[in-house]
Amino acid sequence: MTEARYHWNRPHLLTLEELSADDIAALLDTARALKEVSTRSIKKVPALRGKVVVNLFFEDSTRTRTSFRLAAQRLSADVVDFAVSTSSVSKGESLADTARNIEAMGVDAMVIRHRSSGTPELLSRLVSCSVINAGDGSHEHPTQGLLDVFTIQESLQKTDRRISDIHCAIVGDIIHSRVARSNLWALTKLGAKVTLVGPSTMCPRSLEKLGVSVSHNLDEVLPHVDVINMLRVQFERLTSAAFPSLREYHHLFGLTEARLACCRPDVLVLHPGPMNRGLEITSAVADGPRAAILRQVTNGLAVRMAVLYLCVGAAATRG
Repeated sequence: MTEARYHWNRPHLLTLEELSADDIAALLDTARALKEVSTRSIKKVPALRGKVVVNLFFEDSTRTRTSFRLAAQRLSADVVDFAVSTSSVSKGESLADTARNIEAMGVDAMVIRHRSSGTPELLSRLVSCSVINAGDGSHEHPTQGLLDVFTIQESLQKTDRRISDIHCAIVGDIIHSRVARSNLWALTKLGAKVTLVGPSTMCPRSLEKLGVSVSHNLDEVLPHVDVINMLRVQFERLTSAAFPSLREYHHLFGLTEARLACCRPDVLVLHPGPMNRGLEITSAVADGPRAAILRQVTNGLAVRMAVLYLCVGAAATRG
């Protein structure tokens, strides 16, 4: 496997905000090299043989949990899926005690998804093994941000353009979206122009202090962007009515065939999933030729292999 362009020395992946452009490039370079593993007849390499990875998912997940499990298995690690409903957490055990007990069994990495922002960082202070953030509240989802940028880079391979040349619109429920924050950090650190689009209740002007543009008019933005990343409305995180009706939200911020026709002919459409079809995106667009939604899922596996490989390796080096 081709080595990353510089030495990676981080045992954890907690947030993209704290990473440099070189850190992000190292992860993406490694993912690019590891993606080939999934095309082999025997989809395994011995990179993490003898290592143990535990998935600690305190929120429901399909893509991310399965992707991390497959990523660890393809690196030849042993994988344990932690079930909250049948664990001592349901009896009142604290996260700290749960994590320390699991680590005492000889675990090398913990992949955690939690409803509370900041939980992965707290966990990284409690254990000595690698901690990978698989989504914490409304804070960040680092591997989703990485796989989205990876997918964009792939779409640029046949051109002379780079991430620093593109303009990306992130559309929808920005304020509640950990995906939006991770995408924002990854894209801006690599030099891309980013515009956040959504209703004022979900996309406040105050976000401009993060070095991005903010718009409440999707139709004004679409003709000028190279990438459209549509976000799911986070109904489970809404504490009050953020818009008058689903019909109005779709009318103002849904990506339809008519809106896609107003975009550049080579525009790339992304969505982190799960999709609310007919709300933020129509089936005709989601399943159409400009969408790379299934490619995002495929690339997520390579990105998570890279994250586990680099972080577990760094933790082992620190000893």
